[in-house]
Amino acid sequence: MLDKFLRYISVDTQSDDTNTNCPSSPGQLDLAKILVDELKEMGIDNAHMDENGYVYASIEGTVKDAPKVGLISHMDTALEITGAGVNPQIVEKYEGGDIILNDKYKLTEEDFPFLKELKGHKLVTTDGTTLLGADDKAGLAIIMSIAEFFVNNRDLEFGDIKIGFTPDEEIGRGTSLFDIEKFGADFAYTIDGGPVAELEYENFNAASAKIHIEGKPVHPGSAKNVLVNALLIASELNEMLPANERPEHTEGYEGFYMLQSINGTAAEADMEYIIRDFFKEGFQAKKDLLTNAVDFLNKKYGDRIKLEITDSYYNMREKVEPHIEIVDLAKKAIEEVGLTPIVKPIRGGTDGATLSHMGLPTPNLFTGGYNFHGRYEILSVDIMEKSFNVIKNIIINNAKGNK
Repeated sequence: MLDKFLRYISVDTQSDDTNTNCPSSPGQLDLAKILVDELKEMGIDNAHMDENGYVYASIEGTVKDAPKVGLISHMDTALEITGAGVNPQIVEKYEGGDIILNDKYKLTEEDFPFLKELKGHKLVTTDGTTLLGADDKAGLAIIMSIAEFFVNNRDLEFGDIKIGFTPDEEIGRGTSLFDIEKFGADFAYTIDGGPVAELEYENFNAASAKIHIEGKPVHPGSAKNVLVNALLIASELNEMLPANERPEHTEGYEGFYMLQSINGTAAEADMEYIIRDFFKEGFQAKKDLLTNAVDFLNKKYGDRIKLEITDSYYNMREKVEPHIEIVDLAKKAIEEVGLTPIVKPIRGGTDGATLSHMGLPTPNLFTGGYNFHGRYEILSVDIMEKSFNVIKNIIINNAKGNK
């Protein structure tokens, strides 16, 4: 798995939210071709990439009437920091203490207390200049290893295994052109989580908000009672949103507004927010509050603000709970490797959220990655192995229950 992971992170697959093509970046096609070639080398002849860069493959089971299990990961990496030229550092056996990334950056137990739980683990870190790509190339490596295992162990009893790799998950388009019917699974799991034993089937409801503000620019020397500064309106709007509902002040089931960007001049300014909440009522209330704030400022300054709110994805819980047996199947598989399942909400989203609302219930499983989307990203190879064994158990137990 580690060899696979290192091979996959050598390909720059950072998605591009300014490109409307699918996939949004050429590196994702390069990685998709590598994955298809490797699947075919395993003997999975039906492995292929479609015209949109999605990878599909299917392994025929040895138990014909077992439900078909899907395994899904995404190929792209996040936008916050570059994924080009990843130079991984391997800690063969972490003994505790600081992990030096480079002369400027280091991982410390004070900043990242979870490091204490990784003593004795084999770890992979960045060199401090890029992200690592464990989100979600760790998932790719685990699924590819699962595929290899079951292709080579057909004496075991298991049902059909469906494999799907998606582009552009990080920019909210991972399932936009995913063909559920062709995929052919009865249920699935995204392998896109983090710490050991985590199992997730709740996630945020999510929306994005784009705001354009038109000021009234004049020379500052003659600005009295005339100038309307777009940047100050932007600042006023931001201050009207609850300060305690920002990401840095929330946890658990608490939602938030996050100001993603603000650009402009006194003449014109643009703002982008993301809005998150686990509950439908709270989600709608947050969108309404932003809308009402814009309406208030438009009355105050004379219709200078345009607001566009777009829903991104929804909480999968209501779609997964009617199929709670697939959560129980995962819980049992986690317990069988000597772990206690940690069932918690995802403070984010996965492809599984949208897939669940499209009719394919899809909880999320751990990979062993931490600190996603930045230079402090780290991966435990030991936990990757546990994830592999959990998925193996899910597939075998699924067949046992349906013989």
